[in-house]
Amino acid sequence: MASSETARAKRDPGGAARDAAVTAQYATAADATRYAESYGGRRPQARFFWSRLHVVDEALRAVRRGRLLDVGCGPGMLVRHLLDTRPGAFRITGCDLSPAMIDAAAARTAGSGDVEFSVACVEEMPFPDQYFDVVVAMGVLEYADAGDALREIARVVRPGGLVVVTMLNPLSPYRLVEWCVYWPLLRVLGRVEGLFGVPRHAADVSGIRAIRPARLRRMMRQSGLTPQDAVHFDVTPLVPPLDRPVRRWSRTWREHPERTVSRGARRCLGTAYLVRARRDDEA
Repeated sequence: MASSETARAKRDPGGAARDAAVTAQYATAADATRYAESYGGRRPQARFFWSRLHVVDEALRAVRRGRLLDVGCGPGMLVRHLLDTRPGAFRITGCDLSPAMIDAAAARTAGSGDVEFSVACVEEMPFPDQYFDVVVAMGVLEYADAGDALREIARVVRPGGLVVVTMLNPLSPYRLVEWCVYWPLLRVLGRVEGLFGVPRHAADVSGIRAIRPARLRRMMRQSGLTPQDAVHFDVTPLVPPLDRPVRRWSRTWREHPERTVSRGARRCLGTAYLVRARRDDEA
């Protein structure tokens, strides 16, 4: 393992620091609980979660049953959803870099058969070659070396198997304002408040490295995966913080998640996107 970590450090010098920053955000049981709770109610995180869940469900309809790997499973939200909506369809394995997340996922799915979890990073997973029929990677490539992660995903999925990945859209108005304006302003405000001893605002450095759709598809092909379809989700013309009061009031996104996705002109307003691919038979 030491030699592989050294090799990775040479390929991606910032990888260790990024892993540490990501792990620190979800190091405790309380962190995992807060993460899961953020997807409840009518906050922007909940809007994003339900829109993403809708497009993942659509992508998985082509698979009747088989072994499924949820990479970066977090507190087991997708695993719990699949157990509830498609009982018996999949033998599910979840992995995550955070032990606290794995503990939360195990607790959320306690008593369910055909489910197992392990602590692992997406760039080096402890699974056999060509073992899974489906690999889902939601919200994990942004925090990893995407090239290494895609090659590892291609290794563990069987030839012809389905791969579903999501990625934040760095070109959307929402993300541009959030990352370039909103979060920096929160950091400045937090520092000013700190001078007066009343810090209430903050925006931690996330470690996110988002990739444009064309580049991600190219990286998938280089890894032995053939992209078949792409859809943008969490489509919104609003930007932070204007989206917060409006989305709390509106119920459309929760009752009709299909209205929050686009393959057409509105896709530029999607805060993230999903790519569905198959592993090449000759890979």
